[in-house]
Amino acid sequence: MWNIPRKARLVEIPGLYETEKIPLAKKLIYLHFFLNACDWYVAEFDGDDTFWGYYILNGNEECEWGYTSFAGLRELKICEWVEVSCEPEESWVIRPAHEIEKIDIDPPADIFNRKF
Repeated sequence: MWNIPRKARLVEIPGLYETEKIPLAKKLIYLHFFLNACDWYVAEFDGDDTFWGYYILNGNEECEWGYTSFAGLRELKICEWVEVSCEPEESWVIRPAHEIEKIDIDPPADIFNRKF
């Protein structure tokens, strides 16, 4: 993994469920991981291995709020040499989800009526 986040940054991230009462649009995004057409935006961290946030896979084909493993992100590779990167702290500004263009705050109205 390129640009592994510093422990000091990881400690700043609220624990799992700590932001439960904050609307999605106002949740702060502390980290941004990316690889090719995939993005992982982190809002919560269990302090060990589990992140919660907004994930975009396959260039907006699969997007959702959910959980991912830090160890899993570190192991992802394309062609055995292209790895996940974390946007450097010097360039990533912690900000609310609604300020990040790629994050869809409003799911489609029929999301709960769809058959998968």
